[in-house]
Amino acid sequence: MDIILTPFSWLLEVLYNFCGSYGLALILFALVVKVVLFPLSLKGKRSMIQMNMLQGQMQKLQKQYGKDRERYNQEVQKLYAKENVNPMGGCMWSFIPLIILMVLYPIIREPIHYMMGINDAGVLNTIAQTVNWSTVAVDLGWVKEAGETFSNTAYNQLYLASLITPENLEAVKTAVGEAGSQIFAINFDFLGFVDLSQIPQLKFWEVEKGGFALFLLPVISAGLSVLFSLVSMRTNAVNQQSSQTNSTMKSMMIVSPLISLWIGFSMPAALCIYWIANSLFSMLQEFICGKLLKKDYEKAAAMQAERERLEKEEEKEQRRRAAEERARRIEEEKKNKGKKKKAEKKDADEDKIPGSVKEMSRVGMRQYARGRAYDPYRYSENGPTPYPGEEPIFPPKTGDEEPELTQNAGDEPAVEHEPVSLEKPAQSQPSEEETKE
Repeated sequence: MDIILTPFSWLLEVLYNFCGSYGLALILFALVVKVVLFPLSLKGKRSMIQMNMLQGQMQKLQKQYGKDRERYNQEVQKLYAKENVNPMGGCMWSFIPLIILMVLYPIIREPIHYMMGINDAGVLNTIAQTVNWSTVAVDLGWVKEAGETFSNTAYNQLYLASLITPENLEAVKTAVGEAGSQIFAINFDFLGFVDLSQIPQLKFWEVEKGGFALFLLPVISAGLSVLFSLVSMRTNAVNQQSSQTNSTMKSMMIVSPLISLWIGFSMPAALCIYWIANSLFSMLQEFICGKLLKKDYEKAAAMQAERERLEKEEEKEQRRRAAEERARRIEEEKKNKGKKKKAEKKDADEDKIPGSVKEMSRVGMRQYARGRAYDPYRYSENGPTPYPGEEPIFPPKTGDEEPELTQNAGDEPAVEHEPVSLEKPAQSQPSEEETKE
């Protein structure tokens, strides 16, 4: 653990020796961290923009392989490799401030260990006896009861470091001996009225010195967290496409201030100063990234607008096709309904036709090919009744002779009839005398 924390504690010590104020050193520490990590943050934002540009292709892949999750994941990975996009690059940078906060916490909690390089229990006990720890700690409410030896738990080492002042520094060095060369007095006073070694209290009126100022630090920290979330949503609006992303951002707007309040009222004020500085520098970083990635944001916004336009056109085309399909089905049903009625009527009419007529009109397998067979003697053996004053067209039927129908070439044998003339018999012309009369 010391291997990881040593570079950060060294940086904080260098910054403190440079400015002589613990609070200002923490602000400069936050600035240095932001500057060092700025390229990673910029790369992460660019990765988020690239991911947004791939949303259209990913939606097509989901439609194509939505049911086959394994194939879909393979195609998505191929797409990432082809476009040289890291899907985790856009969110990793957002966790870095929390990681730095976790690293900074033990350094602030044990400044004698990490900034002065002293972790020997005997040396710490000697320092405690020199600054009268057992009496002062009980009076200020840091511990309920002081033991014979110094207890290096909770924030006791931070409180002990705050008792080392320029006035008693030489006495402490002399009491410690060789290790005294590493000891120095840390100026925890910030802006003249805030003691960064203390923990802010909700009942600020019970704190003798700077209680209200300590109380304001967590409140300011929470307010800056909300402001930073709003700025981030504004600058990264093009990257918030899905409802899931929007809901995540809204959740962060609630969770982030709560985390800030928890840090502020449960940990030393020094950590709260760092968190406030981190929020301010993060907002500044958002504006700078917005300027540097302006062209990328504009390109992503144009692609988003084009994708939305194509989606609307596709949706409109799908509605048109669906309407045409409904109209076609309705028209088909209407046509089929009419055909069904005609077919039923035709079947009913065919049932009325006698079988003998069907057979007389058949030619091979074709029914009604010859037309209805005409039988002049169907109703009377004398044939059809002639008009008055005219001779009968068909002579009366004699004997048992059956009329026959003529047979055409290629037809089946049919009943033949005697050839009859359908013409009327010629009438005699009236004489001249009849005409005169």
